[in-house]
Amino acid sequence: MPLLSIIIPCYYNEKNIPVTAKRLLDCEKLFPVDTAFEYVMVDDGSKDGTYDALVKFHNENPTKVKVIKLAGNVGSYNAILAGMSEASGDCNCVITADMQDPPELIPEMYAFWQKGIKLVMANRAHREESFFKTFFSSVYHNLVRKFAIKNIPKGGFDFVLFDKQLREEVVKMNEKNTNTLYLLPWLGYEYVTIPYVRKEREIGKSKWTLSKKLNLFIDSFVSFTVFPLRIVTGIGFLMGLGTIIYAFILLGLKLSGKTNVEGWTAMMLAFLIVSSFQMIALGIIGEYLWRTLDSVRKRPVYVIDSVIQPEPKK
Repeated sequence: MPLLSIIIPCYYNEKNIPVTAKRLLDCEKLFPVDTAFEYVMVDDGSKDGTYDALVKFHNENPTKVKVIKLAGNVGSYNAILAGMSEASGDCNCVITADMQDPPELIPEMYAFWQKGIKLVMANRAHREESFFKTFFSSVYHNLVRKFAIKNIPKGGFDFVLFDKQLREEVVKMNEKNTNTLYLLPWLGYEYVTIPYVRKEREIGKSKWTLSKKLNLFIDSFVSFTVFPLRIVTGIGFLMGLGTIIYAFILLGLKLSGKTNVEGWTAMMLAFLIVSSFQMIALGIIGEYLWRTLDSVRKRPVYVIDSVIQPEPKK
């Protein structure tokens, strides 16, 4: 009997959990009768009643629900990694706790896995969200597709189903400061995409702030591409070439007697431009060095406070 592990990171989702739990359980009847289920619920350091709601979900379904409580908030992608490390399914699915992604789509994704497809991504064809959120998401995913991970679907994804083998590979990497889910297509397996409409959140307010989005943008580029470093190298080369050309122009003007070459303003402008570029370059290089240091220190990306295991079936 194949076991499907559904991994759900939860952060300030107290009111969402009862609704999410009911929809997930209702979806079970859409699967083949021989499918077993494991719900891996990860409380990412919430300070509301999220953990209590998860414990209640476990108590109502003691043989299916595993509750992982993290010691502190580490971000959704690290919480997903914690859930992946504790999951035991033959295939696995990651979905949000706020039900912006439809769990009714999981049976279709599962059917592809049964046919031998190890990675099934539900890509966002449209978003029922504000212009700002939609615009930021579009720019982010387009840049990542162009310069970092070229095989992710258009519109990006957070809703995904994958084989046990892929889960084990990602857990083994244990990468920090990265988009955990984007490591799945990075592995290079053939995949299937299913377009869907991402719904507007109906319950509660998202904690996915602008600063977290910017951090994800930086992490995605630094983790998956050296493109920023190559930009720095290219700009440095062009500035150096421009400096040489400018020097020859000034020398030619000086020798011809056409100018005294007293360019205090021009000199200061060039100095400020070069200095600004140097600071930007140092910042980009520093991002890479910081992540190298963070990896070498081998600090855990998450700390598990407690785990409530499913009870054996009688």
